[in-house]
Amino acid sequence: MKLPASMQVFERGWLSSNNILFTGSKETALVDSGYATHAPQTLALVGHGLGGRPLDRLFNTHLHSDHCGGNAALQRAYACRTAIPAGEADKVRGWDADALTYKATGQQCERFRFDDTIAPGDVLQFGDMTWQALGAPGHDPNSLIFYCADERILISADALWENGFGVVFPELQGESGFAEVRATLELIASLDVKLVIPGHGAPFTGVARALETAFSRLDYFVGDPTRNAQNAIKVFLKFLLLEKQAIPLAQLEPMLTGMILFREANRRYLNKEEPELVHWAVAQLVRAGAAEIQSDRLANKD
Repeated sequence: MKLPASMQVFERGWLSSNNILFTGSKETALVDSGYATHAPQTLALVGHGLGGRPLDRLFNTHLHSDHCGGNAALQRAYACRTAIPAGEADKVRGWDADALTYKATGQQCERFRFDDTIAPGDVLQFGDMTWQALGAPGHDPNSLIFYCADERILISADALWENGFGVVFPELQGESGFAEVRATLELIASLDVKLVIPGHGAPFTGVARALETAFSRLDYFVGDPTRNAQNAIKVFLKFLLLEKQAIPLAQLEPMLTGMILFREANRRYLNKEEPELVHWAVAQLVRAGAAEIQSDRLANKD
């Protein structure tokens, strides 16, 4: 499906979320800004896409580090007006890195400011198109998705990918998340969507198939919540490898066990000795072809 002329998608991979750039007749806007270490690349992509225009507005679907890590760099470059989910305002205002999960996941995010907040039901203008902000809790309690009914396009963030959805983080801390994922998927199923632009991966049109896959994956996690915890542990390690590309084996245990969510997932669901759990995670990534051991270090494989 061809995108509207005022809309560009920068597919970034798994360390940085996709970025969606809008060049409307009155304003330009960007949805999500990628990870901190990719900020120079984000600036280059956005600058090229703008073609000499300023970036007027920046919007975040949610505030995980891979979706907002480029905020500060974009604000310095463009002084763009920035809007974040309303439920995150106090955390950002006081910059609570614990509540924002950056310390809990061992990830980077340079402090940024915000000017506006977005709440479910808000109507926004991107690229001369009307978009509705919809609440999409589950992966993150305050996450939003953006839907353009006229174009039948959904910016789904990490609520729906072509082959699943993001880690259900609230469940790792003993809070409700699976029910919220189901409600979000049911909400998406109720919309007339022709094209989905996910937080990661290529835009896709097979919406019914993606939803079927997502509901099946959710049922798999609900049937045994340890599976969500195991998935999270693997994701934590893979994200580290994406960021650093290679990590000495001796550093893996202190890096992973220093993450609050790693320890929480283990304590609540897995109950393994920490060295054993680190070894398990390494073995899982190697077996899946997502990493390889090179002498005394673990290296990323794409």
